[in-house]
Amino acid sequence: MIRQPAVAGQFYPGTERQLRNQLADMIPVDMPRRKAIGVISPHAGYPYSGATAGQLLAGINIPRTVIILGPNHRGSGYMAALSPDDGWQTPLGVAPVEKRLNMLIQQHQPAIQEDRIAHQLEHSLEVQVPFLQYLRPDVTIVPLCLAFSDYNGCELVGRALATAIKEFGEEVLVLASSDMTHYESSEAARQKDTLALERVLAFDPQGLVEVCRSKKITMCGVIPAAVMLVAAKELCATRAELIQYTTSGAVTGDYRQVVAYAAVLVQ
Repeated sequence: MIRQPAVAGQFYPGTERQLRNQLADMIPVDMPRRKAIGVISPHAGYPYSGATAGQLLAGINIPRTVIILGPNHRGSGYMAALSPDDGWQTPLGVAPVEKRLNMLIQQHQPAIQEDRIAHQLEHSLEVQVPFLQYLRPDVTIVPLCLAFSDYNGCELVGRALATAIKEFGEEVLVLASSDMTHYESSEAARQKDTLALERVLAFDPQGLVEVCRSKKITMCGVIPAAVMLVAAKELCATRAELIQYTTSGAVTGDYRQVVAYAAVLVQ
């Protein structure tokens, strides 16, 4: 089966022409491109976070295969759910699911299961796909939707991803889809997000989960980000760089209650 888009025409344009035009506006051209092991990319509606995602993804070499980790906003379906579909449809076409890597991940961590329900309405993974298709038309994807909240799960899933990638034998990008603080003032969001991003840049996934919990930082993709960091460390990543930080206030002009977005590159 092919997964049909759930938020085309809402979070991003629903026609190919409109989508290509918007992506062209958000993705810088002629940027020097670097190899990346992992990234954190935001997943709000394109008018709000698309330029941040574009700035990040335009500056890396997108490999043929990308694992997309996203939070399960609705809590439906399996706790760690791979997409069982053959591909994901967007207005740019179908992005095939990399079935061999899917299988390897399940072999190395049986707690990760294929489950269509978890992906059916989830936007956090879907909004990343058109960027990847635009920058790498032959991209294949491994969407993994995460609903658990404990750090031990991050270790188990992250290590399984790294082991599966090594066995897969090809370059793979691990993309964690996350927005930052939600619905606080711009100043409060920046103060809280600085604490979370300090843990990301220090390669401290456990500290990231703990500080988000203790300081009530509403980083919706904290678990995907922590999983990505665990996997990246296993894959010998050595540095992380904050590419951009912004808030919805930069678009709306309302800084009293914002959603914040960060783009992070891990090498």
